[in-house]
Amino acid sequence: MGKRQSRPWIVSDELWSLIEPLLPKPGPKLVAGSPRVPDRQALCGILFVLHTGIQWEYLPQELSFGSGMTCWRRLAARNEAGVWEKLHLVLLKKLRSAKQLDWSRAVIDSSHVRAARRGPKAVPARSTAHGRAASTTSSPTARASRSRCR
Repeated sequence: MGKRQSRPWIVSDELWSLIEPLLPKPGPKLVAGSPRVPDRQALCGILFVLHTGIQWEYLPQELSFGSGMTCWRRLAARNEAGVWEKLHLVLLKKLRSAKQLDWSRAVIDSSHVRAARRGPKAVPARSTAHGRAASTTSSPTARASRSRCR
């Protein structure tokens, strides 16, 4: 993981040695045609697209990462297989053991972390007859119609 690269889509040997064991083994090739793009090259293509922000279909073929569709399919398959979560845990363990985690820069995003449950004495700030919170964006009065006909 060492020093930062000027081309962050290139996967170092050290990082690849952590990623490769997490990847599911490819199934048999169902159709004849071009040989399968190696996983490491496809991962570099994924990182290139994510880093540069280009559209998948515009992934330059000259970079030998495979087509944008191939990289997109691999990204989706790895996501479905849970590879990224496993890699995250592997990297956290490695950084923790090397004492290289800097928790002063950590951020908790409420869309990813469940809120603590309310205690038994908690009372909702607003309620309605059906137990749901009152809307903060709409008025209880009748809404105006955009149509002239009723």
